[in-house]
Amino acid sequence: MPFLLRLVVYAPNGDRLGTLPHPLSCDTGWPLDDVPSLRLRYSAHALGADLLASPCEVAVEWSVDGQTWTEDPDSRFLRIKRAVNDVDRTGTAVYEMPGYGWQLRKVVLYPGGTLVDGKRAFLSATAGEILQTFLAEAKARGTALGLDWDFTPERDSADESWSKVLTIYYEPGLDALTTLINLAEQGVCDFRMQGRTLQVFNADPGGELDRDLASGDAPVDLRYGRDIVDAPDEGTLEDLANAVLVVGDDGFRVSFSSGATAGPWGRWETYVGQGGVSDMGTATLLAQAALTRAAAERIQRTRQITLDTARWLPWRDYRPGDRVLAPGDGGVLEPLRIRQITLVRDERGHITGNLILNDRFLERTVRLARRTAGIVGGSTAEGGSGARPAPEAPSPRTPAAPAGLIVNPLAYLDAAGTAQGQITATWGAVIADGGGVALTVGGYELFARRNEQGAPWFLIAVTEATDTTATYSPLPVGQQWAFKVRAVNLGQRGPFSAEVAVTIPNDPHAPPVPSAPQLSTRLGVIRIGWDGLGAGGEAMPRDFHRLRIWMQDPLAPGWAEVGYLQAAGSVVVPGQPYGADREVRFTTVDYSGNESAPSPGAVIATVPLVAGDAAEESITTGNLTANAVTADKLAVGAVEAEHIAAEAVTAGKLEAVLTLSTRIVAGSPAAARVELNSAGLRAFNPDGVQTVDISAASGAVAIVGQFASGTVGRRIIINPAGAVDPEIRFYPGSGSNFARMYVDGDGSIVHVSGLSPDGTRRSAVIQRGDEWRAYVYDPATNLAGGGYMLATPAEMEIGYNDIGANQNRFRFTSSSVEYRGRWSYSGVEAGLIMFALNLSSGSSYSNIGWGATLLSVPLCVVGAEYSSGTGASTLSMFVRSRTTSNFGIAAATTTNTGQPVVAMIWAWRQ
Repeated sequence: MPFLLRLVVYAPNGDRLGTLPHPLSCDTGWPLDDVPSLRLRYSAHALGADLLASPCEVAVEWSVDGQTWTEDPDSRFLRIKRAVNDVDRTGTAVYEMPGYGWQLRKVVLYPGGTLVDGKRAFLSATAGEILQTFLAEAKARGTALGLDWDFTPERDSADESWSKVLTIYYEPGLDALTTLINLAEQGVCDFRMQGRTLQVFNADPGGELDRDLASGDAPVDLRYGRDIVDAPDEGTLEDLANAVLVVGDDGFRVSFSSGATAGPWGRWETYVGQGGVSDMGTATLLAQAALTRAAAERIQRTRQITLDTARWLPWRDYRPGDRVLAPGDGGVLEPLRIRQITLVRDERGHITGNLILNDRFLERTVRLARRTAGIVGGSTAEGGSGARPAPEAPSPRTPAAPAGLIVNPLAYLDAAGTAQGQITATWGAVIADGGGVALTVGGYELFARRNEQGAPWFLIAVTEATDTTATYSPLPVGQQWAFKVRAVNLGQRGPFSAEVAVTIPNDPHAPPVPSAPQLSTRLGVIRIGWDGLGAGGEAMPRDFHRLRIWMQDPLAPGWAEVGYLQAAGSVVVPGQPYGADREVRFTTVDYSGNESAPSPGAVIATVPLVAGDAAEESITTGNLTANAVTADKLAVGAVEAEHIAAEAVTAGKLEAVLTLSTRIVAGSPAAARVELNSAGLRAFNPDGVQTVDISAASGAVAIVGQFASGTVGRRIIINPAGAVDPEIRFYPGSGSNFARMYVDGDGSIVHVSGLSPDGTRRSAVIQRGDEWRAYVYDPATNLAGGGYMLATPAEMEIGYNDIGANQNRFRFTSSSVEYRGRWSYSGVEAGLIMFALNLSSGSSYSNIGWGATLLSVPLCVVGAEYSSGTGASTLSMFVRSRTTSNFGIAAATTTNTGQPVVAMIWAWRQ
């Protein structure tokens, strides 16, 4: 029997009422991670019309035999909207019904618990914890009593532990449906309704709503003529761009180019503006996401399906979220993900439908959009507190430890194509001190270290009070790093949060599938060419490493690698039997080891060197005249080493200039080696990574990896192995207490000394276009630990700063000179002397010491006041008898008996 649909009516949150057997039409759409919809046309004169007279629920069920009917997920709808025309004699009504989960719009978040800036905080919370808070609180208020759920704060609807947590803040009044869709858009979860039960799953590949039906022994393959009758594609170049400008905080701006060939109208640009971004790694991630989305024509693939002849049927064999084989570009079957199923039933009961599909490029764009949504933190708190600030205490209070720290690590490619790590850290705002008294903090400090016992902590980011999100890059991929954060209040630092450790991921994306091989045969060999592009005509990414060339006999399958290329070009494969087919295909590999799916294959057979029916060994040397075999009669590779006598090839036998058409290799062809080919001279390490490149075209020399002036003693090492960034290290005569110099992401030159003899200090000098800084710091904390100098176009500072917030400095600007900090003096060379002196009652005081015998007699002024009591607040006093060791002061009038006096002295030497 054909594929059938029927409509079943239920009372609101109640029992089955009956069926609607005669719809004029019904159009049902099932999207992934959204609310489904049903559009129904039904005559008031038809059987069952009375069931639609009042609000009800309508379920869509399917069957292939007319006996067994199934209501699949997202197939229960609410009759809440209708349209009728009283002059229409047919009495046709149109009902537009959203899915049962639409009721989540009527579940809103109420204020509760501690509010941060008027928002409810969910700290290190799972999707289950957030959604259950909405639903459980709503049910307690008597809201949406028929709606149920089968997940918990700990496990999803498939009984799997939640794979992601997030720290997020929601405004009271936000509805549960908006929250659920936002979580799905950020890649935290997938969702659907099963009847009246909300089901939420981890949004992981291979999960309940991401089944792979495109591979294996029996893939779901939707084919033209059998399953698909129409395949319209709608494409647009409106979003095309090959350059992007990223603008962040504090004047941070940087531009990126995709490196791809210019579009039909040349260079097109786009823009990403995001507050909170100030490091190159995060900017690179945002730029790569934007350029990937804008790299090619955006295509919506719609495939009209027929249910009369189809082998594979919707819901029975596939559902939204599944990956199936379906016609893509040029009708070639490729894995495509089902984003929506639509089925239409007419008044005769005939059913048609269509699928909206995403290819792997669009799916990657969706993942990138989710990834950048996590970086920009669109739904995290702005910080602050809704509580009334407490009165300021005489000394700064210690803020409480931040809660809810989560760290999201990502990988990106730097300008050299090397995978680097980036993290986005988010934590809960601190709104009280350790005793629970309300407090508005001044900011936060984020620290990191290798996740190894005894490894030192480094300060990697400082944020303002309103910012509870920080980003940092680069970090080495494949390593575990630990993070912690603390709040700061007027220089008083609070305790650290609990530590969070994450593994910095490697680049997970393989290069594009390469274009098909270009094959030709001549002189008994196969020449295999590649144009350097992907199957869709796209350029290879910056981390492209090599193209692997595979060959097999179609009659005896078994792929074997026969060579590789690192750019567009060709290789020759000799030694294949005449007339035997050989199938060739490519794969691409990046520097992280990710390998693409195979390219389309191509088949060719070699042809004999001579025409005719000459049998093997029928032509011997006796049949050849002198000089009959010339260079153009020899096949490439036909003359091998064993065919050449010792010392037979001498200088006189060689041309003055030899041109290579293949390569000369010393070492392993696929591992550590030195190689000479038509492109130049190259060297590779044991992993097959290129370390030296001398170009034959330009003579340019590129060396990748470590370069050292020696192995022991005083030496210089450039780009040392294991360094996070390229740098130069200067080693002493013995030991490993090296100094180093490197350039950071904004073009600053950074000089860092070795450790001090006691191991507690380092010094650094940073030179940037608009800043010069020299300072001493504590390497264990990466915080200030001594003297410093700072020069910018607007000011010059010289002073002292340490982790205990002890700061004293001179500041010079175009308008003034100022001193900030506490003043003290000592020694015979003191030039400016300031101190206060407590005096007893009297009218004169002599022999007041300077504290040292100065090099010259200073000038001096004095002021005085009663420090307590009821006397006059100030006194008139003057200085007398100044010498290099002491001075005297006298009052114009005798001070009040018993009233202590404070004299304030300011002296200077000319």
